[in-house]
Parts: sequence; structure tokens; C-alpha cells
Amino acid sequence: MFCFFVSFCAFNFQVNAMTNNDILRRLRFIFDFSDSQMMALFASGGFNASRELVSDWLKSDDKPEFKALHDVHLAIFLNGLINKKRGQREGAQPEPEKKLNNNIIFRKLKIALDYKDEQILETLEVAGFPLSKHELSAFFRKPGHNNYRECQSQVLRNFLKGLQSKLRGTAIDASESSN
Repeated sequence: MFCFFVSFCAFNFQVNAMTNNDILRRLRFIFDFSDSQMMALFASGGFNASRELVSDWLKSDDKPEFKALHDVHLAIFLNGLINKKRGQREGAQPEPEKKLNNNIIFRKLKIALDYKDEQILETLEVAGFPLSKHELSAFFRKPGHNNYRECQSQVLRNFLKGLQSKLRGTAIDASESSN
């Protein structure tokens, strides 16, 4: 029985995990970026993405033209978002990460938005997903640190929902906030 429960939970986690394409779609909607703006963000991060490629990344998973967005390309996009929102760094641009996790994505969004912990907590609260300051700070620690905690998709998803509500004024369905 326990083995079934563990297998079910592992399967359920995979089903609810956000893909890079999901994150890209949500960010496009939240910030209301056009195709040209999306291409410019990729270019600012160091990759010249064609309109067709960006369009394929934004398509739903069931479309034949859909292309999976690799970690390195999402990292490039997020670096471009940081450049747009905070200004480009002098000197060499940071190398995009080849492997991303939710902690890195969350940190890059925090940097791009220039959010302090209180603003992130408020955004999560808007989505109906309260966290303590200690829980939040654990996501931004180095992986080897004693208090480091892996950021689950649920936290990132709710942060994006809260951000959408704050920036777009879009109402959030109460049933969505804990997913």
C-alpha cells in the first residue's frame, strides 16, 4: 500500500510540474509581451530566436508545431528579462545556466522585478499561498546550505498567479491557488 502511495505521489508530482514552456507562456501573458518583444528579450540574453521558434515554444503541448523550450533557452530569456527590467550589466553578460531548477528561475524573477522578500510574500498572499519569511529565504540559499530548500512547482506557480493578479488585475480562481 505504501509503495503504491509513493508511486502515485511521484506520478502526481510529475503531472503538476511546470514546464519551461508553461513558464514562458505565463510570463508572456503577465507582462503582455508581443512576439517582437519576446524576440528582443532572447536577443538581449544572447540568443537570436526567430518569430517562428518563439511561436513554436508558446504553442500548447498538443499542437504538432510545439517545440520544448530547453533550460538554456529559458535561462537566456530570463537574463534578457533582467536586462530589460534592471538594465544591462557592463562588461560580459553572464553565461546562461545549462540546467535550471525552480530555485534558479525564482531567483532570476526576483532579480528582474527587483523584489524584496516582503513583495514576494505579498504576491504569494494575493494568490492565496502564504509563506513565512524563513520558508522563502530557504529557496534563495546556496544548495549546500543547511537551510536550503528545493522550490516546488506549486510555489513558483502561485508566485506567477499572484504576479498576474497584481500586474494584470486578473482575478484568480480560489480553486487554482493551491495547485
